[in-house]
Amino acid sequence: MARLPALVLMMLLLPAAAHAERRCGWLDNPSMAKWLLMDAGGGWTIMDNGSGYKAAEGMDKIPDLTTGEFVYTYAAHGYACACMDVDTDGEEGITRIYSVRQLPLSRCRNDAAIRWFLDKD
Repeated sequence: MARLPALVLMMLLLPAAAHAERRCGWLDNPSMAKWLLMDAGGGWTIMDNGSGYKAAEGMDKIPDLTTGEFVYTYAAHGYACACMDVDTDGEEGITRIYSVRQLPLSRCRNDAAIRWFLDKD
């Protein structure tokens, strides 16, 4: 009988996660309160306080990227390679983060579809 409430809860949560998109690419934190995901589809804003863009729900799902393979660009800021399960606004913003998995930098460096990120400067 104790399994029934857990099963019902799982069934209620499943539809929300079922609509999430998996997006993989460069997870970039170029400055304070600014987060972007650069994938084959272009750039996705996760948080940008300077522009008034509302931060995505689930920001706490982004792990401490510096414990894995991470490129420092300025002070504590930089980028890593990651896959994220997210909801988007269908245009250029991520509205909700369900999960984040950091990947080796080589995974993104070897992906021709997102190599543009490294060549942008």
